Amino acid sequence: MLRFPGQGHRNPDDVVIGTLDLAARVDEALAVQALAFGLGADEIAVRRQIVLRHVTHPGARALGATTGDGRLVGFVYGMPNDRTHWWSTVVAPYLRGQGNEGWLDDSFVITELHVHPHFQNRGIGRTLITTITDNAAEPRSILSAIDTESPARGLYRSLGYEDLARQVLFPSAPKPYAVMGAQLPLRRH
Repeated sequence: MLRFPGQGHRNPDDVVIGTLDLAARVDEALAVQALAFGLGADEIAVRRQIVLRHVTHPGARALGATTGDGRLVGFVYGMPNDRTHWWSTVVAPYLRGQGNEGWLDDSFVITELHVHPHFQNRGIGRTLITTITDNAAEPRSILSAIDTESPARGLYRSLGYEDLARQVLFPSAPKPYAVMGAQLPLRRH
């Protein structure tokens, strides 16, 4: 377990990073994602079914960041990549076009990483992603992020992720994404 001290009067509780039973706490996790990612109720309902399906895949695992009173304020989950998964089938042509399709093999996919806005900029997201990938059997990690200069993309770059494909269009997603990859273990400060 990793602890992060609270910040003054706003967040007096420590945050603890540890294993998360994502199936049991899916609604709490999606509430964090809704705040962090700006999702509506319809999008959350769709994602709920996706998360519950993902956690049944071999090798899928999750970590959570909880306050002293047990409130979930961040989470990450991922799994070994499988080319037959929907995400892989969407990104494969973009990666192929850049000569990076091989990244779909022997990679651990970061499926979601979100931290409640009031708990961001405290190193929680960095600890979640480095901890989950430190336990990966695969030699590298891949993920997708909205293709804009954002704090999330800055975090990923600081960890060693590089753009493998940009302007990736997912069905029903309003903005293009970038697919990023990094050798494991992730870079530390």
